[in-house]
Order: sequence, then C-alpha cells, then structure tokens
Amino acid sequence: MSEEFADKVAIVTGSSSGIGEETARRLSALGATVVVNSSSSVEAGEAVAASLPGTAAYIRADISNQDEAHGLIDSTIERFGKLDFLINNAGWTTEVPHHELDELTDEIFRKTFDVNVFGTWWLTKRAIPHLRNSDDPNIVNITSIAGVRPMGSSMAYSMTKAALNHMTLLLAKSYGPIRVNAVAPGLVATPWTEDWDAMHAAVAATAPIPRSATPEDCAEAVLALLRNKYTSGEIFVVDGGLTQRM
Repeated sequence: MSEEFADKVAIVTGSSSGIGEETARRLSALGATVVVNSSSSVEAGEAVAASLPGTAAYIRADISNQDEAHGLIDSTIERFGKLDFLINNAGWTTEVPHHELDELTDEIFRKTFDVNVFGTWWLTKRAIPHLRNSDDPNIVNITSIAGVRPMGSSMAYSMTKAALNHMTLLLAKSYGPIRVNAVAPGLVATPWTEDWDAMHAAVAATAPIPRSATPEDCAEAVLALLRNKYTSGEIFVVDGGLTQRM
C-alpha cells in the first residue's frame, strides 16, 4: 500500500461493482479510508469492503431517498470523524430508444432523475459542511459523454448527465477551495453493460482507440483529478476520442 492518501476519508457511491469498485480499490491501495456503498447489492458491497487492503466500511443507502442519502454522510462522519473525498458514482439507467417517446415513461424519467440528479445533490449538499473542514476537499462526479453529446441509453439519462456536468461547474465556481470536477466516460465495459454487444462493437469501430472504456480507465481519471491541486470545474472526458468523430 502507498501512503499518498493515508489521512483521507473517501465515500464512493455505487461501489459494489464497476467504476465505483475500481475507484474504491485504487483509493484504498493509496492509503485512504474508504466507505463502500450500494443501494441493493449488499452482499457484493460487503465483500468489496472486506477485500480492500486498508480501513474500509460498507454502508447501504439508496441515494434516491433523501433520508438515506443524508444517512450515508452522517454515518461516515460518525464512524470516521471526517470526510475528504466524495466520489458521486451511483447512477441508474435503462435502455430506451430516443425516438420512442412513449417508451420513456414517467416512471423511468422520474427514477433516472431521482437517482442521478437528486441523489447526487442531496449527498453533495450534506457533505459540503464537512468537506470544508478538510485540508484537501474534493468532489468528483461520474457523469457521461451523454451529457455533452445527444446520445446515451435514454433521453432521460442524457439529460441527467448534462445536469450533473453543469452542477459540477456551478459548485466549483461557488464552493472553493473545495475542488469539484467530473469524469465523463464513454461506454464502459462493466457488469451493467455486459449484454450491450452491439454498442461495444459500434464504439470499437468508431473510436480512435478502438474499444470501450474500462473501470480502470475511469478510476485513473478520478485519481488524476484528486491529485491535481489546481484543477476545479473540469469535465474530464474518458472516451478514447469517440466524441471527436461524432
């Protein structure tokens, strides 16, 4: 283990698998105390926390529930006494073709915003007073290139990611010295997308780097933003150059 983040406490939401899990593993290997979180994959989340090399805890919370989102922050402070890094990775989507408006039901629309926007907002707002006490306070939002291009698994998903990108800029402008940045991946090869063969093939055929992103690619981008002490308000696109060809 490295000692780079030895005195830091980090929450990584949605970290029972995928980008969140890899980010949690990288932070733990660098010495951070890590809070692993998920809304439903409790056994997987507990296993991730137990397998990390450093101090870690699993806290179940559905961030689309305001009380549970607040409870995640409060429980972290109660257990570890501080918060330095908030990695807002938890999100939700389902595939709905953009040209099929009737398939984008109100239920899907609301759930997408409840998790991706409201949940992130509730967590962030609750965390900011504690982050102000850190000597290196950071928020990193995991967004998407769907927030900067008219694409994505559904129109609702794309709208939520655009909202998160703009939220990132607004928070960075108003809440310094807390640094607020975003990582905006293209399609990522995770358990969530393992059945999206056609989409992975399309990315590989189009992107200058001919493959989908990996959780490791995204975690490295998170670390880069945490390490750069003079970067705030950036949307770090991690898409192998895909958007340069769209």
